[in-house]
Amino acid sequence: MEKMFRPSPKSFKNTFCVFHEVLPERIAGMTVQYDSQSGSKYYYTTEGMYRLSNHWGRLANSKWRLEPMEPETESKFKIGFARWNEFYPDNAEDELYYLEADFEKKKVNYQHRNNPKYNGKPILRTSFETGKKIKQIRNLFELTSWAKYFDYDDIDELRKEIINELIFTNRTLEEIKRDINGYTS
Repeated sequence: MEKMFRPSPKSFKNTFCVFHEVLPERIAGMTVQYDSQSGSKYYYTTEGMYRLSNHWGRLANSKWRLEPMEPETESKFKIGFARWNEFYPDNAEDELYYLEADFEKKKVNYQHRNNPKYNGKPILRTSFETGKKIKQIRNLFELTSWAKYFDYDDIDELRKEIINELIFTNRTLEEIKRDINGYTS
């Protein structure tokens, strides 16, 4: 009989993690090892954690995000899996986060500097600074009213130029806009 694996409850405090959505078959026959007051269910293995939940993002003192499957499943309750080595430390003071933009899907997300994919090029920021930049980038993706002050041929190219400056430099949005050729405000 295999011994039940139980991580320390403290091992999840103040962590950032990206879970990847999996199909329900992955937890079929597994025993729930922790059932939270908010309705999330946790299944632990020696490789990592499965979490069944209808809420992701900020959780008490941690930031856990779910990367959905494509095409996205219809259920509100999603099952995510993360390996133990994918839980990274989180705090408000350190510059732990960098941004990634998906220009095709017009989305922005943040990642942790301990992510093995981090190449050192995007600027690292605190949680608060990261949140401010995410809001600016989402507005650039979703709105067009900001573009009326520019002389441009392709709004998507203009977006890309501004967003890349926000990701790869410490310049403010105002500085970037001011320096772009044709800004007329």
